Amino acid sequence: MAKANPISEKDIISRYMEYVLENEDVPKSIYKFCKTQKIKEEEFYKYFGSFESLRDGIWNRFHIETTDLIEKTKDYENYSNREKLLTYFFTFFELLTLNRSYVLYTLSAQKNMLRNAQQLKGLRKHMRDFAKGLIQEGNEQKQIKILKQPEGLFSEATWLQFLFLLKFWMEDNSAGFEKTDAAIEKSVNTAFDVFDNTPLDSIIDLGKFLWKEQMA
Repeated sequence: MAKANPISEKDIISRYMEYVLENEDVPKSIYKFCKTQKIKEEEFYKYFGSFESLRDGIWNRFHIETTDLIEKTKDYENYSNREKLLTYFFTFFELLTLNRSYVLYTLSAQKNMLRNAQQLKGLRKHMRDFAKGLIQEGNEQKQIKILKQPEGLFSEATWLQFLFLLKFWMEDNSAGFEKTDAAIEKSVNTAFDVFDNTPLDSIIDLGKFLWKEQMA
């Protein structure tokens, strides 16, 4: 008799997301979820201590898969920091789009912003660390201290930028989410121009874009 393949973290995440979408509700208990999915509770607890940690893990998985994909991109290591962040955001939102129904449900279902912040807590750390890594690479190439960019400020700005883009994407009804792509490009270029002390043209460009979208 063939031995059953072990349940992976990714399997549990996939089954949970499918359960939520099919039932338009979260499972009432880990016991019932495991029973309906025909998995052992200990297999669930091997990866997650609760549904809260599972929801957090879903966002972490988006980040992990994003970084795995971009690191396989040809010549990625030779990209500028600006190009690396653009690639990260474009890839991340492509993954969100593939899972749009779940993302819209889980964020819309949590009317309490504190709960939304909780499930994004792990992602915030990962994204800030990614942004810090970009700035550290750039700073290592600068000999004059005054030209070096503040890692903490840039990483927090990257996170706030993501939250803006996430809200924009959730409300975007353009074909292929082309408006979100435009927002990503303009916001990333503006952020880097600000840090490079040449912000005026990009800020005006971004302002016009956001005003146009607000009035549409």
